[in-house]
Amino acid sequence: MPAEPPPCDPSLSGIEAISSAVLAMSRHLEVREVLRRITAEARTLLGAEYAALGVPDDHGGFAQFVVDGVTDEQWKAIGPLPRQHGVLAAMLHRLTPTRLDDVRRAPDFEGWPDAHPDLKDFLGMPIVDGTEILGAVFLANKAGGFTAHDEELLRILAAHAAIALGNARLYERSRELTLAGERARIAHDLHDAVAQKLFSLRLTAKAAATLVDRDPARARAELAEVARLAAEAADELRTVVIELRPAALDEDGLVATLASQAQVLDRAHTAEVRFSSDGVRTLPPGQEAAVLRVAQEALHNALRHSGAALVEVTLTGTPGRGARLRVHDDGHGFDPEAVRREGRHLGLVSMRDRAAAVGGTLSLESAPGRGTAIELEVPGA
Repeated sequence: MPAEPPPCDPSLSGIEAISSAVLAMSRHLEVREVLRRITAEARTLLGAEYAALGVPDDHGGFAQFVVDGVTDEQWKAIGPLPRQHGVLAAMLHRLTPTRLDDVRRAPDFEGWPDAHPDLKDFLGMPIVDGTEILGAVFLANKAGGFTAHDEELLRILAAHAAIALGNARLYERSRELTLAGERARIAHDLHDAVAQKLFSLRLTAKAAATLVDRDPARARAELAEVARLAAEAADELRTVVIELRPAALDEDGLVATLASQAQVLDRAHTAEVRFSSDGVRTLPPGQEAAVLRVAQEALHNALRHSGAALVEVTLTGTPGRGARLRVHDDGHGFDPEAVRREGRHLGLVSMRDRAAAVGGTLSLESAPGRGTAIELEVPGA
């Protein structure tokens, strides 16, 4: 049986219903989720049985197409996304709405797949930014048919949908630019760190080659230096590879992202890397990014400097809906005061800055022969 149309709340006036729908759309920043919310809110607002929203591509098809009122099984049975033909094509090439008593009698109607639900009364509205058609929302099958009042409500909703969709696209574009900037920073670090080590390695190897016959002992020393430089370069490359892996926080969440990175590091290093989590709720984006970056820095230090056999990463939820990250290794440890006096930071300044930027706190515990623990606590929303 097709899904029942959601009931309209009779206590809401048209303006209140529009306001409720706009607020629901505006809570999301991902384009795909905004499209889903627009479709669902339009169906709810007008009490239709089915709703769909299409965003055109440049090749006669749809870049995105979402539906509401159709089950997953029905949608799979319908088959590939529709092309821009028939009534849909007409909707995507004019700025005016389309309201029909029976879509099957429209001059542009060209039928639908066998598994497609049977549609009759139809209301379509373009989503417009100036003179650009961003997409179109389609509604079908309302008891009693669609009215001029329904058309006006959908027109208002579509105007707000254009704003919500534009904001979501700007957000995704800003995130792409941020990622591009981060990759540029990593490329710079790669040049400064790894490239210089590889250059030194090359010179040292050449020196060893010239000494093999006339000074074998010194040649062996130079070859030992080659091995040391190669190991350092390999460590730097591992770090860069890990940073270049997309964090995917929005898609996978913090817990899954940390678990994935721990698995990669466990395979890449001789030390065992373990990850566990408990009671972690979704955090605001800034907090999740800070936790991820601090974890990466702490893991880098542990795996490169501590000589540890085991590095444990734990992430737990806190009563205030925040989270606590702990990265502990069983390495040789160090004297934090001695490190500060020598002007070495081991990335602590960067980690503390990240913690402070999101209202969090960072602590360090270490002593010679007793390993090192980095702990970060961040608040929730």
